[in-house]
Amino acid sequence: MSEIKSYRDLLIWQKGIALVKKIYLETARFPDSERYGLTNQIRRAAVSVPSNIAEGQARQHSGEFRQFLFIALGSIAELETQILISQDLGFLSEEISTSLQADLLELQKMTRTLASRLSK
Repeated sequence: MSEIKSYRDLLIWQKGIALVKKIYLETARFPDSERYGLTNQIRRAAVSVPSNIAEGQARQHSGEFRQFLFIALGSIAELETQILISQDLGFLSEEISTSLQADLLELQKMTRTLASRLSK
């Protein structure tokens, strides 16, 4: 197993970045009227996930890292809600929504597992 030197070495962070890219591609198709509404909220929530993972990993104590992972979990729940709303409004297809939700579930599981392995 290779040593973790940076948040960039964390698979969970890498998957978070991949999710952000998918979110940006999908929300680019949203109506212009949503640019400052749902589009902005979804993008901010998505960016928050890997950002909190990075900030937490950069802290000196595992307890702080854990707290930032819990913040990332909150952003994941927020993002899932916004994806469901977007699907209900017809901005996302069921197929895309399901795919994004699967990505979120994987990130959620990884985040919970990592948080549980860090000391309190």
